[in-house]
Amino acid sequence: MISETARGARRDLAISLFTQADDLGRAAAAKSAEIIADAIHARGQARILVATGNSQLHLVRHLTAMRLDWSKVDAFHLDEYVGIGANHPASFRFWIRTRFTEKVSPRSMHYIIGDALDPDTEAARYSQLLLAAPIDLAFVGIGENGHIAFNDPHVADFNDPLTVKRVELDAACRAQQVREGHFPNDASVPREALSVTCSGLMRAAHWVCSVPELRKADAVKAALEGPIDPACPGSLIRTHPSAFLYLDQESASKLTRRFPTAAVTR
Repeated sequence: MISETARGARRDLAISLFTQADDLGRAAAAKSAEIIADAIHARGQARILVATGNSQLHLVRHLTAMRLDWSKVDAFHLDEYVGIGANHPASFRFWIRTRFTEKVSPRSMHYIIGDALDPDTEAARYSQLLLAAPIDLAFVGIGENGHIAFNDPHVADFNDPLTVKRVELDAACRAQQVREGHFPNDASVPREALSVTCSGLMRAAHWVCSVPELRKADAVKAALEGPIDPACPGSLIRTHPSAFLYLDQESASKLTRRFPTAAVTR
């Protein structure tokens, strides 16, 4: 593991670089399991925020295969499209249910109801759940436009007074959803989502950030080497007191500083 001190950061940011995305996911899962186990040991429970999307596939696959006392874990997720039902194949509820919840059976899995009749009331309801107790761990990806959760640059607020809010997705974010195969075309991508805010994410004691693939290279460079600014929401990682960033050689390829590849433990 390599520690880099980023300008404006509160601490050294732990950056781990791997040759393969699967090795990245395995290492991120091991760190996540360690954090979850420590929380259970300290407080008898853990509360986690689960991210979705292609960047999280390897992490979640390895994590769900690990031995943890999931009966002491309460889980939440980061975002959901407005107007999409829980069984829509692009729904994040569907993603989490089929890849996480049904495999490990956590004590509770609290879903954002994207097709609630009143999205703003749903945002307030979910905020209350998140604020009820500390959050131990958040999985945080970085989008091609630098977004974290669905905090695209035009809606990201590092001092947001809200914990969950209704947001409009920008064109770059919608295009990413199409390229990843979640929707057939731009017209089918919902224009709005409910998302945990930047402030809400910062409430998590630890971040585990998995960011593989070449298409994320520009966002990674902006997050780590550009200003800490909502123009690249992912730059917020440099201010978090306990963040762990996992990159592969492709996603790290545009960084000015070169990092050695981390050792792989199988």
